Amino acid sequence: MDAFRQGFGQPAQLTDALRSALLLIPLTDSDRMLTSTFGGLNWVCAFTSEQEYARYVLAREEQGGTCRFHTVFGWRLLDVLVPTVPGPTGVVIDVAGATPMAFPPAVDEVA
Repeated sequence: MDAFRQGFGQPAQLTDALRSALLLIPLTDSDRMLTSTFGGLNWVCAFTSEQEYARYVLAREEQGGTCRFHTVFGWRLLDVLVPTVPGPTGVVIDVAGATPMAFPPAVDEVA
């Protein structure tokens, strides 16, 4: 991610790294994947570690309850879970961390 931010990264390799990463996905009280809306788009927050997730929970001041999550590989998040969310949906990694990374919704090519 750092190389990408510095202009040296390759988007395809970054996406491959996301697909192979093991990620923590916050759950709602009804055991559904937590999504947020920002800028007219849906976003799934995913975290690379329990520490990154804890930083997010603290930033949202949710210390009072349990903070449940599901662990999935990035490919499953992108190929199976994100398509279940209505409307364009992107993924943001470690949103409350020092170096968050956003993967915007895929845009279908127009012929």
